Amino acid sequence: MSKGKIKVQAENIFPIIKKFLYTDQEIFLRELVSNAVDATTKLKKLSSIGSFKGDLNDLTIEIVVNKKDKTISIIDKGIGMSRDEVKQYINQVAFSGAEDFLKKYEDKNDKSGIIGHFGLGFYSAFMVAEKVQIITKSHIKKEKGCFWECDGSPEYNLKEHDKQERGTEIKLFIDKDSEDYLEETKLSNLLSKYCKFLPVEIKFGTKTKKEKNEKGEEVDVVEDNIINNPNPAWTIAPKKLKDEDYKNFYKELYPFNFDDPLFHIHLNVDFPFELTGVLYFPKINAGMDLNRQKIQLYCNQVFVTDSLEGVVPDFLALLQGVIDSPDIPLNVSRSALQSDSNVKKISSHISKKVSDRLKDMFKKDRPNFEKKWSDMNIIVEYGMLSDDKFYDRSQEFALYRTVEEKYYTISEFSEHIKDKQKDKDDKTIYLYTNNLDAQHMYVSKAQEKGYEVLVLDSPIVSHVIQKLESKLEKASFVRVDSDIIDNLIKKDEKIESVLSEEDQNKLKPLFEKALPKEGFIVSFDSLSPNSSPIAITQSEFMRRMKEMSMTGGGPMMGMGNMPDSYNLVVNSNHKLINKINGLKGKAKSNLIKQSIDLALLANNLLKGEELTKYINNSFKNL
Repeated sequence: MSKGKIKVQAENIFPIIKKFLYTDQEIFLRELVSNAVDATTKLKKLSSIGSFKGDLNDLTIEIVVNKKDKTISIIDKGIGMSRDEVKQYINQVAFSGAEDFLKKYEDKNDKSGIIGHFGLGFYSAFMVAEKVQIITKSHIKKEKGCFWECDGSPEYNLKEHDKQERGTEIKLFIDKDSEDYLEETKLSNLLSKYCKFLPVEIKFGTKTKKEKNEKGEEVDVVEDNIINNPNPAWTIAPKKLKDEDYKNFYKELYPFNFDDPLFHIHLNVDFPFELTGVLYFPKINAGMDLNRQKIQLYCNQVFVTDSLEGVVPDFLALLQGVIDSPDIPLNVSRSALQSDSNVKKISSHISKKVSDRLKDMFKKDRPNFEKKWSDMNIIVEYGMLSDDKFYDRSQEFALYRTVEEKYYTISEFSEHIKDKQKDKDDKTIYLYTNNLDAQHMYVSKAQEKGYEVLVLDSPIVSHVIQKLESKLEKASFVRVDSDIIDNLIKKDEKIESVLSEEDQNKLKPLFEKALPKEGFIVSFDSLSPNSSPIAITQSEFMRRMKEMSMTGGGPMMGMGNMPDSYNLVVNSNHKLINKINGLKGKAKSNLIKQSIDLALLANNLLKGEELTKYINNSFKNL
């Protein structure tokens, strides 16, 4: 038996402090199980290159809880350690056994799948344990088993042990403040979170099935309870997987999401960094818990985080699935993750892969793509706003729907309307509605003119329009209710007013008096006699700036709190206005009031007491 002190080198102490300051306590289980996986993977590697001649047999890792003794054991049948290796990998804190192993065998095979940082990760055990024991035996037959014990101080005991089978058992004597980790449910949840896809089978808990014994009696029989999937979809070549396999993996990731994803993207990159994964475009619905169904980041099948700010572009935050990259550090703070150069490259690559997949879907089966468009357009629009490269690529598949349910790319639609919807300055006017039911009257007027109207109803439509206008040549987007129909696409024709300027000036205060006190500006315009006698419109510029302020801030911050303003446009050539002009006294004011109420009602602006009065008066006149 020997005694000694754990060697803590000055250059190694800071990574430990960083780890303990920035990592949750629960990751102790991830670290220890990962070490067990490392030990198993090392043995398989040595066997594959002929350095280990024995039988591998069962390599399942076991997690055993003993509530009575208040212990948790992680047991593997991997490479094991000799006495000297325990001194080297355990007693020198932060010495990485995995890194040392890779250096030794780097010429043999650089695809070993070894994940660990044995030494540093091992000491996470003391976050929950008052004492830790290691019982281990090397795969090298001549080496004897050994026993190591430490109570968290620099003091340790190391002695020979009669262990006969290769492998390692890490036994944690759980401290009083961490006894909740002895509960099977909690431990099971942590294993599911961190170890669900580790590449070696892991057994935990008890699972029974009914079988008949020799007497024909039904008895409970304990069977293996493997809690992980060592071969998840992202580790398998895409050509070996079918659509059903991807759907099944989606259900495995998100068992409480009952809708199938719209489509998937299989990532498989070797250069300039290693990256695998499967991403899904989900069918977004009001009941989805987006906090529970995020993209998960793995490092060699070990769960790292689902807080992927910087790893995945912001506009793809609604995607789901898995990303796995050994180029992302396993233990890293969120701020360091966002500033890592490899992470930035990964973000850019994912953006390109998504756009490539969308383009491919669009070209291969456009009708099916159009059916799915409404479920993905908000993500694409956000991408167009936040990533210029994505915007450029999206022009080949981003769609715009008309009120007649036809879909166009912006270039197709521009070609479609170029002759009919150019104004006097040769600018193409893209008419749109963001609420077809509420703006139906304005849409129908535009259709009577032979104009095409787009449906642009996403929450960020104002920003999207602004972006399109900056990219398209001589283009302007105008909502159908932003002006009277004759002025939406201004032509050279000029119509003379039947009503004199003097009559207009006399009528204007009467119309202003009949309107709500604030928020309306009255103007007269010489329009076609067939146009509406009165129209209520909103300035395209002011309304759009207000909407942008409400959804994205910027230079118009604060405009979202401003009250709405409307224009009441009186058609000086309509016969009703001329009729009003010929009336006097109460008959004149009543007809003005009735006409304005109809215009307000058509725009859902007649409310409260005024709406009640209008309805009561209408019934009286029946």
